[in-house]
Amino acid sequence: MSISVATWNINSVRLRMPMVETFLKDYGPDVLCLQEIKCQNEQFPTKAFEKAGYIHHAVNGQKSYHGVAIVSKHPLVEIDRREFCEMGDARHVSAVVESKIGATRIHNFYIPAGGDEPDPVKNPKFKHKLDFLAELQDWFDTPEFDNGHIIVGDFNIAPHENDVWSHKQLLKVVSHTPIETTTLDAIQARRNWVDIVRKHIPHEEKIFSWWSYRSRDWSASDRGRRLDHIWSTPDVAQHAIKTEVLRDARGWTEKPSDHVPIISHFG
Repeated sequence: MSISVATWNINSVRLRMPMVETFLKDYGPDVLCLQEIKCQNEQFPTKAFEKAGYIHHAVNGQKSYHGVAIVSKHPLVEIDRREFCEMGDARHVSAVVESKIGATRIHNFYIPAGGDEPDPVKNPKFKHKLDFLAELQDWFDTPEFDNGHIIVGDFNIAPHENDVWSHKQLLKVVSHTPIETTTLDAIQARRNWVDIVRKHIPHEEKIFSWWSYRSRDWSASDRGRRLDHIWSTPDVAQHAIKTEVLRDARGWTEKPSDHVPIISHFG
C-alpha cells in the first residue's frame, strides 16, 4: 500500500468542515494532518470524518486556540502527544501508520507564530517561538529520529527567499527573519531532514501556502509565504513520488482558511 499524507492549517475545523469534506472527497489522502483545529478533543467532528471514510483519529485539542489532529483511512497506533515549553499548548500529535514503505511515525506540528516584533526581549511570543525551536532541535537529536519519520505542519517559518513574495521586504518580518530561517535550516541539516516539497518543486520556483486575510484580492497581489511543510528522514524520502500544493484552495469558499493543503505521495 502506497501512502499519501496531507497537511493543512484549517483555522477552525468545525467552522470549515464542509470545505474539509469536499477536499477529502476530491483528493482522498490516506492521512490528513490538521493544525489550529480550535476545539477540545470531545468537540472534534469525529462522526463527520468517519462518514468520509476517515475512521482513525489522533487528536490533541485545546479550547478556542491551537490544537492538532491526524485523521486516517488506516489504523493509527502508538499515538503520542508532546508538550513544548511547559506552556500547556496543544501543538503536537504523532502516530505510526503501516504502509508499503513500512511503519512510519507521522508527526503533526503547529509551531508558534511568534507575534509581530522579532525581538525575544521585547516580545514574549517571539521568545516562545525560539524556545520551542530549541527544544524541538534537542528532541530531534535523539536516536529515535534516525529513520522512519515524517514531520508535517504549520512551521510558521518561510525559510527560503522563494518561499516569500519578497525576500528583501520580509527580512524584518516574523516568519522570515534571519534568526528564524537560520534556526530552521540548522534543525533540518543536523538530522538530514529532507524537505519533501522542495524535493519535487525546485527552489528556483516560488511556492506559497499562506496568504493573509488582509489582502482584498489574495491571488492578484500574491503576497504569500510557504509556512507549511512536509519533511521526512532520508529513508522515507527515497519513496516520495510527488507533492501538490493546492493553491486554489485559498479561494474555494467565501470564508476559507488562510492556508492551503499540501499533499505528498510515497510509494
